[in-house]
Amino acid sequence: MSIPETELTQTLADLPAPDAQAKTPAGESSAPPAEGPAPAELPALVESLLFVAPSPVPVSRLAQVLGVAEESVETALTQLAEGYVQGDRGLRVLRKGDRVHLTTAPQAAPHIERFLGLDLSTKLSQAALEALAVIAYRQPLTRAEIEAIRGVGCDGVLRTLIARELVEPVGRLEQPGRPYQYGTTVQFLQYFGLESLDRLPPLPESAAPLPPE
Repeated sequence: MSIPETELTQTLADLPAPDAQAKTPAGESSAPPAEGPAPAELPALVESLLFVAPSPVPVSRLAQVLGVAEESVETALTQLAEGYVQGDRGLRVLRKGDRVHLTTAPQAAPHIERFLGLDLSTKLSQAALEALAVIAYRQPLTRAEIEAIRGVGCDGVLRTLIARELVEPVGRLEQPGRPYQYGTTVQFLQYFGLESLDRLPPLPESAAPLPPE
């Protein structure tokens, strides 16, 4: 015997919400938990949030969602990052300033490129690599400052780096024309298999010193 649609609808409406512990009176919001998760739980919870995040997440946002101090999130991130490396796992934690992102391990890059059908022949030109190195080690820089260091124009190269999402505007100078300042992106870290800008290799001692700030 079939159940009338009105009765079925009412029956479903009477069911409690999943995992509901108590009903909240109309017009009142549920109270937040008395305290955040235990420290031992944080690495897994941070990992879960980073996994579903569509873009790099500020540490402050992670702390806000989890209801803990930013220092606790930093500790959890360190534990998570060390666990990935020591366990030789396929993920890595990337840092760009106060933003955090999950990415794949560098050694997996060629296999991922084949799996996704990416063009392996697309490489950066020598000019693009030179400009990118200047930006990476001296950021933030304006286009004029990049050209002064390299001694050549960089309009085309800069457009290429921005199109490849390796470089992005990060601010503007408060001077006539308000020129943009440029810095590297999270994609830059992924491209070169770096966990943070702190992992950039040191400049060789024989390299000519860069102009002072």
